[in-house]
Amino acid sequence: MTAHTLPIPDDISTINLTDPRTYEVNDLSEYWRQLRTTRPLYWHPPVGDAPGFWVVSRYADVMALYKDNKKLTSEKGNVLVTLLAGGDSAAGKMLAVTDGAMHRGLRNVLLKSFSPQALKPIVDQIRVNTTRLVVDAARRGECDFAADVAEQIPLNTISDLLGVPAADREFLLKLNKSALSSEDADQSATDAWLARNEILLYFSELVAERRAKPTEDVISVLANSMVDGKPLTEEVIVLNCYSLILGGDETSRLSMIDSVQTFTQYPDQWELLRDGKVTLESATEEVLRWATPAMHFGRRAVTDMELHGQVIAAGDVVTLWNNSANRDEEVFADPYAFDLNRSPNKHITFGYGPHFCLGAYLGRAEVHALLDALRTYTTGFEITGEPQRIHSNFLTGLSRLPVRIQPNEAAIAAYDSDNGVRS
Repeated sequence: MTAHTLPIPDDISTINLTDPRTYEVNDLSEYWRQLRTTRPLYWHPPVGDAPGFWVVSRYADVMALYKDNKKLTSEKGNVLVTLLAGGDSAAGKMLAVTDGAMHRGLRNVLLKSFSPQALKPIVDQIRVNTTRLVVDAARRGECDFAADVAEQIPLNTISDLLGVPAADREFLLKLNKSALSSEDADQSATDAWLARNEILLYFSELVAERRAKPTEDVISVLANSMVDGKPLTEEVIVLNCYSLILGGDETSRLSMIDSVQTFTQYPDQWELLRDGKVTLESATEEVLRWATPAMHFGRRAVTDMELHGQVIAAGDVVTLWNNSANRDEEVFADPYAFDLNRSPNKHITFGYGPHFCLGAYLGRAEVHALLDALRTYTTGFEITGEPQRIHSNFLTGLSRLPVRIQPNEAAIAAYDSDNGVRS
């Protein structure tokens, strides 16, 4: 389904940010531009039984509020679905919806496994796996880039870290898609709830195994760590495994799929990448800024506060829109241009402040590896069928992208030779 530009109505309140369909068929660029220009703090009216909420669209404001964990809390939910429902049952236990001492303790435990030094062997494996997937897809000539390449990279990476057996990974990927978004607009809230519970039950069994027989994976680290002198409960460990498997998959997967679609729309940028006229580091950052898969995160005010002359009252829901901030004209020159040489490029695709994404280093490594493999083993690609968008008011991106890939035959032959593959 192809998005089209949404005319800005006289009554801007008719645009419903809680409805996933709003994002599926419309380009909201002008909507966000108008909010940044004229209503940087905008009160979104209630929808049905759900309360209204504040919408923050400017980069500087989003950054400042991400950093403020005194006046705002994540413990009442951090995305629209949970914030508007009144809270998150994992609050105070799962890193993403926990603040204060528990958040610092949990984050410090997990940082041991997510430091660049600890992740070096994982990153090395990312390069190997990504190259193999791209080479295989280039050999076939046609594929669904989402299913055959992009979906395989981040899930295998985070599964390696968590110690998820290879045989269980496709099962978890299917549950992941249902838990935060959907390929099907007809999926019910019950389906998403069931998927989340299936993931929790799965990790409960894995935690029991690791407590009985620890290994080197993240689950074992959590199962044998202490916060404030106390061992972590099974519930805390399971919830954080759930958070890691979801968070470790979505941003990089959706960014990688988006990159291929975007290169077909900006062939000059693909040529820069393919011909080595732009660094992989710079290209990676622009791909992440451009895609911005997590459109928003949210907080709830714990005290009255003022912004742009308006009072955010204690208890109000405040949503911070990454997709708008990453197109802010005050920060990014020509923000609606896809520019692999963009510098500086201080996007907030991974958030900011105390809740900055723990897996940002891994996400960058995955996108970096994909771009490197694409420019090495392919000469180009074209879309051969209708892409399919996911159904979500939190994530944006594609679940299906049929493409025809032009292989770099010489590079593939060299790969085969290096890996002992007979033609």
